[in-house]
Amino acid sequence: MLERIKACLPSLAPAEQRVGQLVLADPRAFAKLPVTELADRAHVSKPTVVRFCRSVGYDGLSDFKLKLAGSVSEGVPFIHRSVDADDKTSDIAVKVIDNTVAAFLKYRNDASSFALENAAKALAATQKTKHRIEFYGVGNSGIVAQDAQHKFFRLGVNAIAYSDGHMQVMGASMLQPGDCAVIISNSGRTRDLMDACDIARKQGATTIVITASGSPLASSGHIHLTADHPEGYDKYSPMVSRLLHLLIIDILATTVALRIGEALQPALRDMKKNLSSKRYT
Repeated sequence: MLERIKACLPSLAPAEQRVGQLVLADPRAFAKLPVTELADRAHVSKPTVVRFCRSVGYDGLSDFKLKLAGSVSEGVPFIHRSVDADDKTSDIAVKVIDNTVAAFLKYRNDASSFALENAAKALAATQKTKHRIEFYGVGNSGIVAQDAQHKFFRLGVNAIAYSDGHMQVMGASMLQPGDCAVIISNSGRTRDLMDACDIARKQGATTIVITASGSPLASSGHIHLTADHPEGYDKYSPMVSRLLHLLIIDILATTVALRIGEALQPALRDMKKNLSSKRYT
């Protein structure tokens, strides 16, 4: 959580930066003090304290303090550890699992329920009005986009995934108001994805970006779902980032499925019945 605040700090207004610096200086005290005391210590107004919390992706001061208290009291029981060439298989297994668990726990503490709620609401509305959802990603994120398409088309959504930059631009150019474009990127700096996001916005589609805080893509979409982790985006074989993106997609798909409700059940039963012939008894 503190890493996320550090990443966002340069993009904040000067008054909000002072609030952020107060958090970083003593996060435990910030989580306990009343808003009046926090405003006095940061030399800002009380509304500025609340604006800071929302600027870094939380629902408000109460949500921010709750997540902050959990982060500094529980923390993550281990740090990200790089896999080395001379590691034994047992060491590699422990590091890969520990890194994944650490990233998931960090996301649990940091995730903005407000942003997730807005994203799920937009996706559910797209399904209800029979509009389309397009998932964009390149490289490793392209695989995540395909997984997202697979999950959402099972919900009766007109969904498609593109991992080719030209197809993304063409698909985004065909979007309309009521459609959604979900752009997935580890670095948040891929030019093809930035271009597709900009085009989708100009076409009137709702853009949801799943990427790191402080990246150019993070500020390009209507809704930003933060995916921060300690793994560098220049890794040849990213592991934590892919699993974190898949986790966010799972949260969205589950939330949308629950919003659709009982209307989804007959189609799922028919699908299961029709697939039964594909398996050995």
